[in-house]
Amino acid sequence: MKKEIDYTKRFNLFSEQVLYQSLDDESKMFIRKTGFKYRLSFQELRQITEIAVDLRMWNEPSLATQWNELELLITLEGKARKKRLLQKLTDRWLLLKNQETVYESHAAPPSSPFDPKKLTIQESNNEVFGMCPVASEKTVCCNLKTIDVIQGCVLGCSYCSIQTFYDPDNIAIVGDLSKKLDNIVLNPNKRYHIGSGQSSDSLVLGNRNGILDAQMEFAMKNPNVILEFKTKSKNVKYFLETDIPQNVFVSWSLNPQVIIDQEEHRTATLTQRLRAAQKVADKGIRVGFHFHPMVHYQGWKNDYRELIETLLDMFSAEEVALVSFGTLTFIKPAIKSLRLKGVKSKVLQIPLEEAAGKFSYPMRIKEELFQTAWDTFQPWRDRVFFYLCMEGRELWETVFGFCYGNNEEFEEALFDHVNNKLGVFSNSTVI
Repeated sequence: MKKEIDYTKRFNLFSEQVLYQSLDDESKMFIRKTGFKYRLSFQELRQITEIAVDLRMWNEPSLATQWNELELLITLEGKARKKRLLQKLTDRWLLLKNQETVYESHAAPPSSPFDPKKLTIQESNNEVFGMCPVASEKTVCCNLKTIDVIQGCVLGCSYCSIQTFYDPDNIAIVGDLSKKLDNIVLNPNKRYHIGSGQSSDSLVLGNRNGILDAQMEFAMKNPNVILEFKTKSKNVKYFLETDIPQNVFVSWSLNPQVIIDQEEHRTATLTQRLRAAQKVADKGIRVGFHFHPMVHYQGWKNDYRELIETLLDMFSAEEVALVSFGTLTFIKPAIKSLRLKGVKSKVLQIPLEEAAGKFSYPMRIKEELFQTAWDTFQPWRDRVFFYLCMEGRELWETVFGFCYGNNEEFEEALFDHVNNKLGVFSNSTVI
């Protein structure tokens, strides 16, 4: 009787965990029943809870279904039975993570995790100028500076770390933006690559509250800046109807349509993004493309090759300022946030390994992803600036056959190439 009371206390303490509470009642009841039956430890309860959440996110048979199947197959008794059950369950979970993810192209896209009816847009008094949030000395980094005009994103991509830091139902637009941009102290003898799409999508809200007007004014006042607007939208009306400073360009994050359907909720389709980019390029504004994150799934190689070949057909190298490659990369809080939301997504159904303080694909998968893209881009190799985002020196050497000596050298090379493409010339040095 005392053992029963002690275990009840243990389980009640575990049941306060937010991940357990995020499960449906049926799953919670099954874990409780299994915990009592096998006297699972706190760590073992956490283990099967994480697996239960992952199986639900990946649209796989439930924890209860898989556990019950294993109970019928395992004839051991006592502690040996518990140990074997947990091991076999973990083996199934690892098998799903280590094999190529399967996206059903005919499957209906999962519902967006965000409800537009709940969305509120308000003004904030946040500072706007800073460093790229993923800048790191542990990777080869371009030292991008950022203008964070909007905090939070309405698009709801399942893998995006923005949702870890901001409430997706509450979007904040910096107030008195023109004044804040005027107050940014820049050295006129140095050069700056600045992006506005790090804490939100650069174009999804258009010129609301005059945010694009203010940034164009900032670009005109600072010819030693190249200003990049990064987006997954088709919202380029402002750029087509407005005189755009020469030191401004627009870049699109791209993925095959199956990834857009399944993981990039409420974004523009691939066709819409490419047509928007073509309209901008036709107006004489340079464009860029970010293959970030590239996703390793069944059929990925043909899909990415086809996408890149479409780019080569639609755009000339002279119209393109830069192209980057990157892949799924998570910090621990982002993984925790994804599991708590429980959105139908397969972005965690990958063999995560630690890399420079974050978690991403093993090196062999990254090499294959980036090498495939680099090989397909052969016609543009000497005419467009290519780089890897948030990756180490070893991967640069493997894919490109070289690496910059330090981050400042990388930053200067990027600025020089893009600056020349934009037709903006300066003798100043890069910061």
